[in-house]
Amino acid sequence: MAYISKEEKKIPINDPSGKWSDLTLLPEWGEEFYDVYTVRKHGKWVMIKSLKKEYADNPVYVRMLEREFDTRYNLNHPNIVMVNDLEMVPGVGMSIVTDDVYGYSLRQLIDEKKITSQILDRLRTQFISALTYIQENHIVHYPITPDTIIFCEDTNNLKLINVGYDHRSELSVHDTKDDIRCFGEVVGEVLDNLNVSMPRLRRIANSARDPEGPYNTIVDVQLDLQKRSGSRLLTWLCVFIILMLLVLVWLTLRLQ
Repeated sequence: MAYISKEEKKIPINDPSGKWSDLTLLPEWGEEFYDVYTVRKHGKWVMIKSLKKEYADNPVYVRMLEREFDTRYNLNHPNIVMVNDLEMVPGVGMSIVTDDVYGYSLRQLIDEKKITSQILDRLRTQFISALTYIQENHIVHYPITPDTIIFCEDTNNLKLINVGYDHRSELSVHDTKDDIRCFGEVVGEVLDNLNVSMPRLRRIANSARDPEGPYNTIVDVQLDLQKRSGSRLLTWLCVFIILMLLVLVWLTLRLQ
C-alpha cells in the first residue's frame, strides 16, 4: 500500500455493495482543490483523487476534475502513475481512480536520510524522461515536488503522481521553465542530502534553478545530462577498438 504519513485519517465508508473499503486520507499528497486517498476497490488497493468538500458541488471545479481526467487518462509513460477511471465513490464523490503506488515519497526518503546514489540516478534518467514526455504532450500541471515523486518499494523505480491537469495546444515559456526549475530544485535538494561530490550535476541543477539560465526546454537539460555519458561511451569504444587492433596484431605476428 502507498506510504501513509503519521497524520493519516481513516474514514468510514458506507458501501452496501462492498466494492469500496478501507478509505484513508493522504494529506501529504493533497492539493489546493483536491484530496487524495488510498482505498480498496473490489479488494485491490487503488488511489483516488477528488474535490475537497467545499468545491465538490461547484460546476467550475467539477469540470476542472473532468478535464484533468481527460488529460491524464491519455498519458502513457512508465514513470507516471496510470489513471484508470472516473467514478463516484461513496462518501467522497466523483473521483479520478489511479493505480496505487507501493513505495515512499522522495520527501520521506530525504527526511529519513535514506537517499542513495541509485535514487539520484533515477532522477537523472527516469524523472527527466517523464518531464520530457509531459512537455512533448503539452501538459500543464502543478509544480512537481519531492512529495509527488514516489519510489516503488521493490524496484526503486520513479513514479510521478498528480501530474497533469490540463492540455494545451502549446506550452508557454513560463510552463517549460517551471518544469526546468522543478528539476533543478529536486536534484539540488537530493545532492544536498547525499554525501557525494558531483560538481557537473550540481552545475546543471543550479543552472536549471535559475530563471535566466541557459535551458529553454527540459530537452536542453536532458541533452546536457547526456553529454558526459555520450563522451564516456565514445572513450570506451575507442579503448575497445585499440584493444582489438592490438589483439589482431598479436595474432598476426604469431602466425608468421
